[in-house]
Amino acid sequence: MTLSALDLFSIGIGPSSSHTVGPMRAARVFVDALRSQDVLGKVVRVQAELFGSLGATGHGHGSDEAVILGLLGETPEAVDTATVGTRARQVCADGLLLLGGEHQIGFSRSDDLILHRRRSLPEHPNGMTFRAFDRHGGTVHESTHFSVGGGFVVGQDAMAQRRITAGVTRLPFPFSSGAELLRHCSQEQLSIAEIMLANELVWRSEEQLRSELLRIWAAMKECVHNGCTSQEQMLPGALNVPRRAPLLQTKLSAETGSSDPIGAMDWVTLFALAVNEENAAGGRVVTAPTNGAAGVVPAVLHYYDRFIPDASDDGVVTFLLTAAAIGILIKENASISGAEVGCQGEIGSACSMAAAGLCAVMGGTPEQVENAAEIGIEHNLGLTCDPIGGLVQIPCIERNAIASTKAINAARIALHGDGNHRVSLDQAIKTMRDTGADMKLRALFSWPVGRTPG
Repeated sequence: MTLSALDLFSIGIGPSSSHTVGPMRAARVFVDALRSQDVLGKVVRVQAELFGSLGATGHGHGSDEAVILGLLGETPEAVDTATVGTRARQVCADGLLLLGGEHQIGFSRSDDLILHRRRSLPEHPNGMTFRAFDRHGGTVHESTHFSVGGGFVVGQDAMAQRRITAGVTRLPFPFSSGAELLRHCSQEQLSIAEIMLANELVWRSEEQLRSELLRIWAAMKECVHNGCTSQEQMLPGALNVPRRAPLLQTKLSAETGSSDPIGAMDWVTLFALAVNEENAAGGRVVTAPTNGAAGVVPAVLHYYDRFIPDASDDGVVTFLLTAAAIGILIKENASISGAEVGCQGEIGSACSMAAAGLCAVMGGTPEQVENAAEIGIEHNLGLTCDPIGGLVQIPCIERNAIASTKAINAARIALHGDGNHRVSLDQAIKTMRDTGADMKLRALFSWPVGRTPG
């Protein structure tokens, strides 16, 4: 394992981790390379080409705007979500771009930002190539990047070697499978969260880690609040999808003292809808592990915080560390990219992570937590990525609500067992990977409405 929990959970911008967060980060990486090579001042023109799924659905996901903002030097974590569209349109209207926020160059939307609808790079469906030219037309710098899901961006060399991080980090408890993770837990008599904590201490102190995880939780809560209180009636785009979270919030708040035995599930639905409506509107969200599936972990965490007695910040940290361990296993052994393995890689992964986290904070053993994770992913296997019109609205938003209740059910089923089960998490992850391999990329272009990752 070479990933941190803070790699998996990051604060970004909607509507897509692969198609919005990834391109913005890639463009910013490209600009940083120009600066580090001390050639930024020599650049008179830049060109960005987006391939595969990015090119086919880039307009709907704001990939073009994200690239422009990245070239301006912005990051998904810090960019003002309210001004992204306005600033990108201004660059195109003026024909001028302040590269890296400091060096002005000309910019042509039609010539310098090309979305290839039917061309893909062989390594991954979400490929991007950036070039910088000097006043003589010579190439100052060129690089290719891939957005591999969850906002992760890797270069061509790393992609060819199928690794996410360069170099080797020595961890006290390395694991590349669920079986290895459980073995560490058994040998050390530690929980999954404690194993994760020991590994995280390689990168930062326990105090720093706790602070960052609680900052992630605060961002999730803010996203839910923003989604529940939004004054916008419709989501952006041609589908004319109404926001439902504000009305549902009002209705549920008026039903205090309700005797409905499963009323908590209505609140879970609300939490998930709120997050993914914010995401679809380009708001601030936490990738968990992607934007298209960003509502599941926050919804289940809100369920823990609101409905489980003795919920605490310590529990939130345990939840997120446990969920991250499962997400890392899925990312390293299969994929969390909808473009690569379908929606099972996004919603399925989020459901599995949330189920594991909830099971852990409800007192589950490592074996029960692994079982909960397996149940969560098993019942999303084969889920394709098929939003209408290429937008993360239908059926993506509702899928988050359904997956959130699935995760809670998965945790409860596992807690009623002893951790022994026929199909392991590792087998379920392998099945997801194999199923994703059978989903041909040509399907992306064969449906009139398009099929694209969230």
